[in-house]
Amino acid sequence: MRVEKWGKVVNITKKSHRTKIGKEMAFFKGQETYSIDNKGRVSIPAKMRKSISPEANDTFAITRGVDKCVVAYPLDEWRNYEEKFEQLNQYDPKNRYFLRMLLMWSEETNLDAQQRISIPKKLLEFAGIDTKVVIVGMVDHIEFWNPEEFEKYLQGHDESYESVAATVMTI
Repeated sequence: MRVEKWGKVVNITKKSHRTKIGKEMAFFKGQETYSIDNKGRVSIPAKMRKSISPEANDTFAITRGVDKCVVAYPLDEWRNYEEKFEQLNQYDPKNRYFLRMLLMWSEETNLDAQQRISIPKKLLEFAGIDTKVVIVGMVDHIEFWNPEEFEKYLQGHDESYESVAATVMTI
């Protein structure tokens, strides 16, 4: 598509999300329910695979979420968090606890030829994931939920979505 921008005609081929420094970043959205095999492998939905940048090398850092879910960050996005982790004062007990809890669960996993990732057994057990998994896009990462736990999470909020949206989206 050709558009005029600041008096110049430019070609627009792909809509992408960019950080402040111009680097492409992932933007995951949507929800799917998939089966997970007995080896802990689950396919990444095609619409989410499209958001993985080449810099991730089809590799994810996978760890426990802050809710009862598993989270997977494309490796390039995870590296941004690692830079933040390095800045934390490890002499502060809360920082140490946070880093230990997050990093002791963390592993790297690659997309296989069938576009699946392997979720380690300890993470599946943490999230209560058995044969079905709800996959949710969350901007820079993907979440994996036990379907019943995800439904409980959605139903467990006293405040309406509209009220939360009005508060969160206030600029």
